Amino acid sequence: MLTALYADSQGEIYDAPGYQAVGKVGDKIVKLNVHDMIPLPEGAELMYLPGRTALMEKKGKTEPLASSLLAVAAMLPVGFTRTHLPAFVKQNEAPLLPLFGYTAAALYKDQIMVAAIPTSDNAKWHPNKYNTPALPKKVDQVKRELGPNRLVEHLANCSLEWHCCTAQNLFYRRWECGIPTSPSCNANCLGCISLQPAECCPSPQSRIVFTPTAQEIAELGIYHLSNAPDPIISFGQGCEGEPSLAASTIAAGINLIRAATGQGIININTNAGYTDGIRQIVDAGLNSMRVSIISAIPETYQAYYRTSYSLDDVRRSIHYAKEKGVYVSLNMLLFPGLNDRPEEIAAWTEFIGSTGIDMIQLRNLNLDPDWLLAVMPAARAVPIGVRPFLQHLAQVFPQVDLGSFTVYQNR
Repeated sequence: MLTALYADSQGEIYDAPGYQAVGKVGDKIVKLNVHDMIPLPEGAELMYLPGRTALMEKKGKTEPLASSLLAVAAMLPVGFTRTHLPAFVKQNEAPLLPLFGYTAAALYKDQIMVAAIPTSDNAKWHPNKYNTPALPKKVDQVKRELGPNRLVEHLANCSLEWHCCTAQNLFYRRWECGIPTSPSCNANCLGCISLQPAECCPSPQSRIVFTPTAQEIAELGIYHLSNAPDPIISFGQGCEGEPSLAASTIAAGINLIRAATGQGIININTNAGYTDGIRQIVDAGLNSMRVSIISAIPETYQAYYRTSYSLDDVRRSIHYAKEKGVYVSLNMLLFPGLNDRPEEIAAWTEFIGSTGIDMIQLRNLNLDPDWLLAVMPAARAVPIGVRPFLQHLAQVFPQVDLGSFTVYQNR
């Protein structure tokens, strides 16, 4: 039996012998089984959920513990995809949860287990490769080498204050480096990680407050692509809005970069809703594009993104990029009980097949589960589960890569 976990009001976590662990798929409570679980990965963290009473099963009956005994969840490192949400009873006046990807957890044979599956080798993104004692000196070194540049100062702050891994890669001189460009956005995503109203939970990072020049972009891009192994520069970071809204500046920056070096991959992380901007950036020499998407059903898509564009605009952007030879990934925001609904699966199957995308990058949606479900359209049928959903994608689209990270393609 998987033993349930709970936490006291001080955050100390305990197991509950004799109580079976349960989780959720959407709003449905389900019994957790050993085959649903993996050992707690290195880099994962356990947390308690304030204002949410632990829920568990005993003798076939699901029941809450005392209200002072709180539910427990895990936060997974990148490269692991959750399959079940934590189960709990929400108390009156429970606060909105911070922007994390809450995952069901339990105890099995004295080992903490989580409801997840590994979906990528996270060797390059393992926590032990970041926030090392040498990082501050490396930041100072790159500042000296590049000289005055607002982007470098911004990424230094992202590295040291917000612990952003793609920002840190600039100073470690390796792999994928983010180049934020746009303080504005054409979407109003539920749970945006860089801009939240005062009544919401705090953002985990601050949004860029300036638009860099093409020269600033080029200086940083040339430096990284010329010095790093497997180099990628990426526009569209968590600390900015929609990069295609700065298309003319990005395109000019790419032209300067490619005049100096043909090395590496130039990537954009985008909602792809502003097709004219995507065309400009693609024509300047973009190599890869990762498109954020939560649903292939327009109604559900709009409920989350709350955009000034349509899902058809996203399709047009993808079609244009593919016609120009760009490697296109979907950044699929995964939420157990949403993406795996039968109606969603039918829509995903059509969308992936008609757009000809190359890869699906799986991302656990970092959001209070109840907040999301309150605004999503109701399910038309019972979800099949994350694991069967991913198996379906792999079977129907064997040519499409499934993973978690932007890949370096040898060109």
